[in-house]
Amino acid sequence: MPDSSSAPETPAAKPWFVYLVRAANGALYCGISDDPHKRFAKHQSGKGARFFYSSPAQALVYIEPCAGKGDALRRERAVKALSKLAKEALVAAAPVIALADNAPSG
Repeated sequence: MPDSSSAPETPAAKPWFVYLVRAANGALYCGISDDPHKRFAKHQSGKGARFFYSSPAQALVYIEPCAGKGDALRRERAVKALSKLAKEALVAAAPVIALADNAPSG
């Protein structure tokens, strides 16, 4: 009987996240990424989303882990359908802990 401990492990699914970024005008942008801090840095540099052309990205205010990319896409759609008040409630309930003003680490 083969030893199950020697069987190759299947790689774990890559984690994905739904995130909210606050723009300078107070609007909230919702997106998904496998690295939300890196994606936020891209938004701050003026790349990554036309949303920030008129009002720059100011703060990464919410991150929600998802089981995979499909789950993240479904959750993103649900969050985008929420009212601004409901999105603000998400931010208030589970704020992002800043890493040096939300800068990516490393």
